[in-house]
Amino acid sequence: MPLSEQEQRLLDEMERNLYQNDADFVATVGARSGRLNYRGIVLGVILVVAGIVTLLVGVGTRQPVIGVIGFVVMFGGVLVAIAPARSAVSTRSSSSSPSNSGKPRRSGGVMDAINDRWERRQDRDR
Repeated sequence: MPLSEQEQRLLDEMERNLYQNDADFVATVGARSGRLNYRGIVLGVILVVAGIVTLLVGVGTRQPVIGVIGFVVMFGGVLVAIAPARSAVSTRSSSSSPSNSGKPRRSGGVMDAINDRWERRQDRDR
């Protein structure tokens, strides 16, 4: 069910206000990829287990230096496991899409891509 003109204007106004007032929030939300970093999680779990073993060996042999190293390895494993996935986002130039109809392409995140797709769909339906 399509939006009425009033609803569409209200939605556009809300979006403009969001971009103007909360630009940092929009940039932060748009930068997240939403994907889990499985390789990082597996590596982090392996490091945590290795750190626990090293910590226990340090406690068992009464060598505090080995225990501290084990703790540092565990902490590093947790940081690796919770680190966000790094993804290469490919950006298309404005000349690559013929449906742009001369509009300048905004550089940005997910919301800009969704807005561009919405505008192209609206133009196609008219």
